[in-house]
Order: sequence, then structure tokens, then C-alpha cells
Amino acid sequence: MQRTSFSDFKCPAARALDSVGDWWSMLILRDAFQGLSRFDEFQKSLGVAPNILTRRLKHLTEKGLFERRLYHQRPARYEYRLTDKGRDFFPVLMTLFSWGSQHIPEEDLAFLLGDAASGKKRETMLVDARTGEEVTPENTSLLAGPAADDEVRERIARMRAWYLGIDG
Repeated sequence: MQRTSFSDFKCPAARALDSVGDWWSMLILRDAFQGLSRFDEFQKSLGVAPNILTRRLKHLTEKGLFERRLYHQRPARYEYRLTDKGRDFFPVLMTLFSWGSQHIPEEDLAFLLGDAASGKKRETMLVDARTGEEVTPENTSLLAGPAADDEVRERIARMRAWYLGIDG
């Protein structure tokens, strides 16, 4: 099945999904953050079919989230190392992890997020790096970016009017 490409979309969320927009890719990235780097390690952890894993690793490498490195000459064996772009996915994954932890029964939680140094449980939230303020739907809106055209500006105005309760 051919995936739809979002690479030409103006929305940063859609463009991000073009890089990591399926569950296998996100789980591969999760495993990479847990120290896995080799095909057989990913396959054992995920139980994914080799052809699917091959496609996902190729896609993540082409999108710049992994770098493929030869670690054994004969036969040729490669490992997949996170790039800076791949490491930048960490907060996204932790936000997804936190959201999942809030919405599944506590007795089903096999993992919790913890502070690496103290071992204490972490309570996460998204904050504005400049102000330290929590980012919520109530205090956040879209702004027009440098590539915004009239259609984008109109959409933002409609969303803002809806949020403020102004009938259009």
C-alpha cells in the first residue's frame, strides 16, 4: 500500500508525519532511544516482519532520522544510529508516552518515565521554552509563518474567531 506524502503540505505537523507517520516508525525510534541499533534487535523487540522493518528503516534513514553505519564487513551488517534530527524526536515520543500513560489503566502500565539520576517518577508537561508557561489548548493559537499565503491567513483568522467565540 502506497502512503500519501505530506511533504508539500504547509503544516509542520503534516510534514513531521511524513517523516514518522506510522506506528512502526515511532516504535523503532522508541527502541533506538532505549539503545537498540541493529536490525535483529529491532526485529526481536517489535516482532515486525523483516520486509516491513526494512522499509521503515530505509524511510527513517532517507528522512534523516537515522544514519546507517557498517559495523561488520562479511557479511555486510549495518546499524542505525539516531541523527540530531532523530534525537529531536525525543520530546514528541515522551509526550506520546505520557499521554498513553494517562489514558490506560494503571495496572496495565509496565513502564513509567523517571529521572535518570534520582530514579524518581517524572510528571511531564509541554512548556514554552522562553517563558516556562505550560502550553495548553486554551493559551495557544497558530500564527502565520513566513510561507503563509492568503488561504493560511484566512484559516488562522477563522480558528481565532472560533476560539474567541466570535460568529463569522
